[in-house]
Amino acid sequence: MSERRLWDALCSRQLGTAFHRQVPFKSFILDFFAPAVRLAVEVDGGYHAKRRAADQRRDRKLRRAGLTVLHIPAELVLEDLAEAVRRIRQALAAAG
Repeated sequence: MSERRLWDALCSRQLGTAFHRQVPFKSFILDFFAPAVRLAVEVDGGYHAKRRAADQRRDRKLRRAGLTVLHIPAELVLEDLAEAVRRIRQALAAAG
């Protein structure tokens, strides 16, 4: 639900760059990816709370591959979509 809601805000270049959803990258699947600026956006729900160490290892590998990784809590997407989008805009500005 949260990923679909965020996708509605990211698709069709609404933030000025193209995002793709569920993108294979090496041995990972990125929730959202803006290839022009190499920004990966991950929506973190309850599942991620149980696997913080694994997520940190994954993030290190993605950063070594030249990606910027932004984590957005699923609750934020559901409760304050505008703030989630603001954080993504900020990451886009920093990455681009």
